[in-house]
Amino acid sequence: MGARRSLGRNFGWLWAAYAVSTCGTWLAFDAFPLIAILVLHAGPTQVSALAAVGLAVGAAVAVPLGPWVEFRRKRPVMVGMDLARFAALLTIPAAFALGLLSFVQLLVVSVVVAAADLTFTAASGAYLKSLVPREDLLVANGRFESTNWTASMVGPPLGGAAIGLLGPVMTVVANAVSFLLSAVGIRAIGGEEPRPVRTGAPPRLRAGDLLDGWRYILADPALRPLFFNTVLFNSLLMATSPVLAVLMLGHLGFAPWQYGLAFAVPCVGGLIGSRLARPLVARFGQHKVLLTAGALRACWVPGLAFIRPGTAGLLLVIGVELGLITCCGVFNPVYATYRLDRTPIDRVARTLSAWSVTGKAATAAMTGLWGLLAAVTGPRTAIAIAGLLILGTPLLLLLIREAPLKAVDPGVSCST
Repeated sequence: MGARRSLGRNFGWLWAAYAVSTCGTWLAFDAFPLIAILVLHAGPTQVSALAAVGLAVGAAVAVPLGPWVEFRRKRPVMVGMDLARFAALLTIPAAFALGLLSFVQLLVVSVVVAAADLTFTAASGAYLKSLVPREDLLVANGRFESTNWTASMVGPPLGGAAIGLLGPVMTVVANAVSFLLSAVGIRAIGGEEPRPVRTGAPPRLRAGDLLDGWRYILADPALRPLFFNTVLFNSLLMATSPVLAVLMLGHLGFAPWQYGLAFAVPCVGGLIGSRLARPLVARFGQHKVLLTAGALRACWVPGLAFIRPGTAGLLLVIGVELGLITCCGVFNPVYATYRLDRTPIDRVARTLSAWSVTGKAATAAMTGLWGLLAAVTGPRTAIAIAGLLILGTPLLLLLIREAPLKAVDPGVSCST
């Protein structure tokens, strides 16, 4: 293997900030559902509602923030969102220490964190495209992906152990501190970031700007089917998460450390997949890898419906998740790079914001629906139905057709 490609000091700081916040997030893997289940004794409907309401309201709050981010320097926005998440999360251990923690507070904090996540994603995607040359975008996205899966592999077992020793609230403290450290890392990035300004239009945010991201996605023949595929796949997959947590931790009696282990060990597949993405694209081409990995990742979820108590059930979850995550490890950096390639620099924040808001809203709707479905049919049947629906999502990828990038009226330029 050749020497690691250098993307520069500034990317190094951005990568370090991403790494520390990702580690904190995975250390607090499913912290809110675990707090709801283990501390507040919530059932499947409440646990699903916690995820659904936080995502839905957070997505609604983030709708005007995407266009707003487009016309702001991205680094201060990223720092601000990190600090907002830090402050919101710290209210959870404070309330717990005072004996005041409630389900309503979990909902409010989840809304704040969801809105900040969406805004940070929009800003960081636009900043990455301006920071890294186009030919290095797949390398950068591959490093983010490998970091994510490395943190996924290490974080949940440590989080499960911390929950066993100190209780679930302590992992929330670690997650909050990680966002503070991320803000410090982003602040350390050097250089002068140009200020985006409107040209030929008033400097104020217009009502029409709120829909710009969706208009661009739906008008692009390559992005449109990819958009629907990723939104549908991710929302169905995430809808099974709280249901699976209730099935494993409640009905089947798995310990929190076993639950964390079941999702940590397979993350080695994501690390392998992210490392394979670049050589696979070099050999077979971006389009073919996108379609193949996207189809293969849809084949695994139905297997989760067959989980049983004990070691056999734990091994089944690990095997299914290993196959799923390996395919996602290949698909995700290729898809992220493809999306940035197809989006002009002056549309990235609005496009990524629209994409993320739709994804979060769809996940919220699916999660709420699957919570109700699980209450009626049982968690196992609800997981099986989601898995069967996911099997149909690769059909959307077959609709992707390469086309020249459209000329757009950006309405924005960069000024120092």
